[in-house]
Amino acid sequence: MKDKNSHIILRTNQLSIGYQTKKTTSTIASNISVQLQKGELIGLVGANGIGKSTLLRTLTSIQQPLSGTIEINDKVLTDYTIQDLAKTMSIVLTEQLMSKNLTVFELIALGRQPYTNWVGNLTPDDIHVIEKAIEQTHLSDIKLRKCHELSDGQLQKVMIARALAQDTDIIILDEPTTHLDMYHKAYILKLLQRLTRNTQKTILFSSHEIDLAIQLCDSIIVMLNDHVVYDTPCKLIENGVFNNLFPKDLIDFDTTTGRFKVN
Repeated sequence: MKDKNSHIILRTNQLSIGYQTKKTTSTIASNISVQLQKGELIGLVGANGIGKSTLLRTLTSIQQPLSGTIEINDKVLTDYTIQDLAKTMSIVLTEQLMSKNLTVFELIALGRQPYTNWVGNLTPDDIHVIEKAIEQTHLSDIKLRKCHELSDGQLQKVMIARALAQDTDIIILDEPTTHLDMYHKAYILKLLQRLTRNTQKTILFSSHEIDLAIQLCDSIIVMLNDHVVYDTPCKLIENGVFNNLFPKDLIDFDTTTGRFKVN
């Protein structure tokens, strides 16, 4: 499916995800084997409650897998120290920001924490990286504003800029378009697409905006009830994968247009 000569940033092998207690194991999904390439935009889609957030939490070491392995740059995830992982992977989660009294610049500067000394002093190199992230996300005109003054769309751009300032090989975002209107959903996903092209970083995001993901992503991970499929949007459409994403009594997928339609 993929060019074997390309650089694989993140790889899973027979990964099973879910929750485990002393008495029971609840498996959300199993046998997940994907290879995320350098410089690609990858969407993670599936029905509500299918386990997208659980998969992202597992890939980011917030949650332990039930079985299988995760590798980043050919190194097993469990072999990374917290510090080294923070220099390799940056995360944008859906939790509410607790520090909205910071300026835009100050919040983006938090992305440099893995590199600064224990006092947190910024070097000229750190400032250069921060300013570049601000420029790449078109935030220069509001970089001195307080974050509590921002719209949801502006704040999401700031969070993306913070991840860019962290300067990692892969950026993972959980539902980056939540609470945004259609225009800003498309804007954020187009921004992510442009960033993959310009920075050659690998960007993985979960989303309910499946139509947009099909149009913009290089590859898509589709979580179904009984298995997980990973391929290019065209291949997924050819193989009828999206036809099985939702019950057909209300929603169907039109392979000619590449969009979902209401029956």
